[in-house]
Amino acid sequence: MSAGPDPQADPGALLAALLGPPPGPAELLAAWFDTPLGRMIAVADQKRLHLLEFLERAALPTELRRLAARGRIGPGRTAVTDRTEARIAGYFAGERAAFDLPLALHGTDFQQQVWRELQRLPAGTTISYAELARRIGRPQAVRAAARANGANQIAVVIPCHRVIGSDGALTGYGGGLWRKQALIAHESTHFAG
Repeated sequence: MSAGPDPQADPGALLAALLGPPPGPAELLAAWFDTPLGRMIAVADQKRLHLLEFLERAALPTELRRLAARGRIGPGRTAVTDRTEARIAGYFAGERAAFDLPLALHGTDFQQQVWRELQRLPAGTTISYAELARRIGRPQAVRAAARANGANQIAVVIPCHRVIGSDGALTGYGGGLWRKQALIAHESTHFAG
């Protein structure tokens, strides 16, 4: 199983290897930046953030290919990328818990409903998948809510890491359970209560 792209790779070369060269001007631009928990990739256009993931996420190549079907992706930055990097830096510095970023949510209506609910969760708190399903008015849809949580392509900003098992156990996180634990601990230290 692949651990995802090489975090030290050249963005242009990596994108070309995954997607081939864009057949024309890129509509979406991808840039890497460093965080205390590893490098992240942001894909944005001039108006919205389409993807934000830790670079080692195993599903990243699939996510990029799916996104490329919506618009050609090339290396580069936009004002949205710069704003995203600044907001993520502020989050890790303990200066901000909320993100005021324009997001492009690529998912079903149900997934988008789950992602909007995740954005309502205050930093420093966690809920169970069952509670997430209850909050969206679908208490029987626990597994579907968990799948939607896992399909989130905008890590940290849409805080899927704040959802845990009913027994309090850390479960599934595309960026790795160690990162989920680190994000929850960071928020408990800097933003709780």
